Amino acid sequence: MESKIAETNARIDVADVLRGLAVMGIILLHSIEHFNFYSFPEEVPFEWMKFTDQAIWRGLFFTFSNKAYAVFALLFGFSFYIQDNNQQRRGKDFRLRFLWRLFILFIIGQFNAAFFTGEILTMYAILGIILPIFCRMSDRTVAIFATLLILQPIDWAKLIYALCNPDYVAGKSLAGYYFSIAFDVQKHGNFLETVRMNMWEGQMANMTWALEHGRILQTPGLFLFGMLVGRRKYFLYSEQNERLWLKALAISLLCFFPIYGLNNMLPEFIERSAVLVPLQLILSSFSSLSFMVLLVTGLLLTFYRVKDRSFFMRFTSYGKMSLTNYLGQSIFGSLLFYHWGFELGRYLGITYSFLFGILFVLLQMVFCSWWLRHHKHGPFEGLWKRLTWIGKNK
Repeated sequence: MESKIAETNARIDVADVLRGLAVMGIILLHSIEHFNFYSFPEEVPFEWMKFTDQAIWRGLFFTFSNKAYAVFALLFGFSFYIQDNNQQRRGKDFRLRFLWRLFILFIIGQFNAAFFTGEILTMYAILGIILPIFCRMSDRTVAIFATLLILQPIDWAKLIYALCNPDYVAGKSLAGYYFSIAFDVQKHGNFLETVRMNMWEGQMANMTWALEHGRILQTPGLFLFGMLVGRRKYFLYSEQNERLWLKALAISLLCFFPIYGLNNMLPEFIERSAVLVPLQLILSSFSSLSFMVLLVTGLLLTFYRVKDRSFFMRFTSYGKMSLTNYLGQSIFGSLLFYHWGFELGRYLGITYSFLFGILFVLLQMVFCSWWLRHHKHGPFEGLWKRLTWIGKNK
């Protein structure tokens, strides 16, 4: 019994570390983006900041863009498996309760969307329905379907259609249309105007962007792979898993660099946007997923090999309170950067915004450590759990 508890704690610890690092990456990216409000000072205070601005922007996007979110999605599926498996061992079926849990997440997502146009909880609540549908199917069936989703079939269809129809010209971006409306309100609107915009145009901007950039299919695919990671106990240390992680690390390294390089070369050889756009999206999706696998396997191998895990364990409390931290960044980010608040984007360039992001993450980490010394769950995590099980004994 003790060994079972130790195994469960080990895989949950490493999942919390991964989740904490992913949320940190997301918040740092949102900080330099001014929380989807791309308004920056016209001039930098020091000449050397032109270099640091570019280095930070490109470095953070290279490391975290489309990777941190992918880790977060993977762990969403993993968390579902943990909860579902715990209930199965008690002889209970978690699937209907999980659908109720998704409905609560949708409500929380609507609260978050009132502040931030880039919120993902609403999309998770909708797409998460795939988990109870597939959770009783075989590993093989789940893996095949998840792979089909990851392969971006919609963009392959767009690419083939464009190749078969030389005169075809793709329409304008819907996401661009909605984001332009959002930007104008973020720049000039008061709080109520910003909330009203976020509840419709902001969410439409977010959803259409996800559709146009492949996340609508990729996200549920990652959910399913996360569930498989839990089923196969890949987050537990064993010699067999270590060999698997090493193979995954080698394959991701071999895949990432040529795909990333090819994707950057394409504009030099393909001028037609109807062909270039879907092809680049497919390749960038594959390169981002390869880099995500590289990050995850690299962390897993390091986590289980080092004797002193104290540095990594500092991120466990941050990961355990990922929902609270995510909601916090939306509320305070909009307050600090949008027109209805302090509109700091007029004064903070990319370098200063990056330093702000680091400070914000550190303050959140201190708060998380303090809170979890006195409570079992974070504020919103505890609320979500209580509402999930309302009216029923676990």
